[in-house]
Amino acid sequence: MWFLIGLILGVSFLGLMMGLRTRKISLSWYEWVIGVLGLGLLLFTIQNYFGSLAEVEPKAAYMFLLVTGLPSIIVLAVTWQLAARRAKKA
Repeated sequence: MWFLIGLILGVSFLGLMMGLRTRKISLSWYEWVIGVLGLGLLLFTIQNYFGSLAEVEPKAAYMFLLVTGLPSIIVLAVTWQLAARRAKKA
């Protein structure tokens, strides 16, 4: 599973970099930091969700989705909005 997640992340990062260069958008350092933290929290959520399901603890798995998954989606959305507003301004 982690091999596939690594491949997906690699392809996504490559697509992100190519898209940013094509549109001539530069991200500031704090946008990168916020994005990496959001992605790390999302990966933490995925790992703990599947780990809890493997241990037959569905309630814990769903709580992980709520407690750590929702904030990770919010942080990634904030990063996206910061980048979109900067691109619109320029």
